[in-house]
Formats: sequence, C-alpha cells, structure tokens
Amino acid sequence: MTASWAHRAPPVRDTQSARVGRWTPGTLAELTVSRHALSAALHDGARPAAAAEGAVQRLLLAFEELTSNALRHGRLPVEVTVTRTGRSWLLEVSDAAGDDAPAPAADRDPALGGLGLPLVARISAAHGWTVTAGRKVVWASVDFTRPEASDAPRDPRPRGGRGPTR
Repeated sequence: MTASWAHRAPPVRDTQSARVGRWTPGTLAELTVSRHALSAALHDGARPAAAAEGAVQRLLLAFEELTSNALRHGRLPVEVTVTRTGRSWLLEVSDAAGDDAPAPAADRDPALGGLGLPLVARISAAHGWTVTAGRKVVWASVDFTRPEASDAPRDPRPRGGRGPTR
C-alpha cells in the first residue's frame, strides 16, 4: 500500500516573489534541456545572494524528480514553474492528471525506482499537491537560507597524525 503526499495548497507568494522561469517539457530529453536552462538562469543572476550552491543543487534535484514523475506518471501537457520568494524557491509541477494523487512507492526494491517523492520531501522545507482548474499541481518549497554543508573537499586522512605507519 502506498501513502500519498499531503493534499494542500502551495504557500502564498509574498511581495518579494519573482518568477525564475517556466518550462513545458513533453519528453525526458526536454526535461534535461529545461533543467540545464534553470541551472544557467540560477548561475547567471537569478540566484539570490543568500543561496549557497548546495541550495541550487537541491532545487535542481527536486526539479528533475518532480518533473520526471509528471512525465512518467501524469498526463501531458506538463508545466513547471520556479518562483523565488523571500526565503525559498517554490517549485510547481502541473499535469493534466488532476484525478491522480502522487503516491510515494512503498515496500519496493530501491533498485526499481520510486524514491523521488520521499527524496524531494526530505530536501524541501514543505511539499504537497493540489488540484487547480482540473490540473494536478505537485509542489515543493526549497529553502535557500538554510545552512549547507561545506563545499570544501575534506581531507580523508585521520587527524592528529600523518596517517598509518609501517
């Protein structure tokens, strides 16, 4: 048995909200092009100063997972929007399967897939789904103000010495 994501509307946009982009991929290949376009936009000025690279990578991962789910399990047309709010990016993915709730896979071998929704739930500040004008809208709010792990490479050697001796 699978449990669906919470049925709730996305957060209300605030006065600081600004659309980062809108895409309408129809295939997985077009999803890849769309993800690259989002990445380029974020690295060419659409990224808030407070957003670390780790936050950008979380958004790109959520974008990939939710959009690929819509393409694989929903109905065309698929529409994806990313909106910057005061503290987060709001990712909204809609498709024409308004009667089909998103359901994370349960009791399935991870090698068979089905980890996208739980993964997005883990990396986002909030998530859910709703139906608007007969279209299913699956959304995630990716906080870009939360502290990220350091991007600096770690030294694999043990501390306090030069490593093993012979």
